[in-house]
Amino acid sequence: MGRYLRVVVPILAPLLLFGVPWLSLVLAPDWSAAGFTIGTVVFAAALLALPALMILGHGPRQLDAAARTGDILLGVVWVLFTWSVLGQLVRLVLVLSGVDDPARTVAVVTAAVAVVLLVAGNRAAMRIPPVKEVDVVLPRIGPGIDGLRIAVVTDTHFGPLDRTKWSERVVAVVNGLNADVVCHAGDLADGSVARRRKQVDPLASVQAGLGRFYITGNHEYFGEAQAWLDHMAGLGWDTLHNRSTLVERGGDRILFAGIDDPTGAGSGLPGHGPDLPAALDGVPSDVPVVLLAHQPKQVVQAAEAGIDLQISGHTHGGQIWPFHLLVRLDQPTLGGLSRHGERTQLYNSRGTGFWGPPFRVFAPSEITLITLRRGV
Repeated sequence: MGRYLRVVVPILAPLLLFGVPWLSLVLAPDWSAAGFTIGTVVFAAALLALPALMILGHGPRQLDAAARTGDILLGVVWVLFTWSVLGQLVRLVLVLSGVDDPARTVAVVTAAVAVVLLVAGNRAAMRIPPVKEVDVVLPRIGPGIDGLRIAVVTDTHFGPLDRTKWSERVVAVVNGLNADVVCHAGDLADGSVARRRKQVDPLASVQAGLGRFYITGNHEYFGEAQAWLDHMAGLGWDTLHNRSTLVERGGDRILFAGIDDPTGAGSGLPGHGPDLPAALDGVPSDVPVVLLAHQPKQVVQAAEAGIDLQISGHTHGGQIWPFHLLVRLDQPTLGGLSRHGERTQLYNSRGTGFWGPPFRVFAPSEITLITLRRGV
């Protein structure tokens, strides 16, 4: 059965993804013969082009121009698919209510909504993210740690689209926060160090009084995870590769620990894969812990270990609605602060950048500023 699905799903998925919009926008409205022909040719060409572009762009050849085009096409067809489904549901309700078949009206409205969302979604993806300020009460921190400010950047996904200027502006915003600690919670870049370092290197200018910490995400393991760890260390970041660093302020201490993404375990790289016991080895039980773990679902192990706060990314808040429904099948949260067990809290960032399609629809990006509080 599994073998059958591996063959059928890659065929059915693109047919549905392109077929539903074609049905809604081209076939159902009963356009003229010329309109029908042009629309059908456009959808057929896009259907054939997408897998070719993805293979050329994200496969062994890593052609950035193909990747950019394929990513845009994927985002466009996903939005068209989503709103075509909703449009056909509205059309069905209207027909059942006795309204003359509004197929053309539905097609025009669907296309217009898709265009508006794609334009707005591109602007949301490409902008410098707003700063989201969050207070997190950790009862175990001492007075010296009370008020510690942690800036969080994650899921930058530097890739085929050159965002060097964007990277420099994000660094400027982070530096303007005057944070004590700055964290990058993984999915730094898509591709090799040689291809992406121009976009990543502005991170060398990030300023933090007490520490700059970086962990791997799952996308590092699609490329050069160890090379990225080495490169970030070369930029002056403390790479928390299943290890931890004590931070002291005002006579009190807090531990910043980091673990690898779960995909590291199957990467074939020696010593990679999440190892929380190793990260916490030798840590006194009375020292509060902030854990960087790329995927929110790693909070299960964090809660068992009594971690005070886990900081994660990975979900992008779904990135393009309603993809969040699929994300929630795998992850406990999409974004924000949540509690897990008696002690552990999880802050899940919606991400600073985007992966693949340069769109964010109903899933805004963020640079997070977490302030630790002792509470009452």
